[in-house]
Amino acid sequence: MSLDPAIAARLKRNDAGLVSAVAQERATGDVLMVAWMDDEALARTLETRKATYYSRSRRQYWVKGETSGHTQYVHEVRLDCDGDTILLVVDQEGAACHTGTHTCFDSDLLLPARS
Repeated sequence: MSLDPAIAARLKRNDAGLVSAVAQERATGDVLMVAWMDDEALARTLETRKATYYSRSRRQYWVKGETSGHTQYVHEVRLDCDGDTILLVVDQEGAACHTGTHTCFDSDLLLPARS
């Protein structure tokens, strides 16, 4: 698979050729996780509607839920105004975080909301 050249031209990649990807749950609006994509991972995601990321530590592609069963079905993909972040609006099946929690952002509250 290859990424549409018009989309590829808009991406602002880091030195490793990656763009940050934020997964947001469609039903709740919760931010579930942040991962990385390159052109191939984005192309695969757009083609299959299965969230596909690039693992920096393993240096390979991974489809969310491929081994855990905790899948992400992609409803929308958006690119931010600067071209350096991708937003995936997903239906999450099971935990999104590798720790087994629903979201990667539910354990360390650094600044509580004001009442």
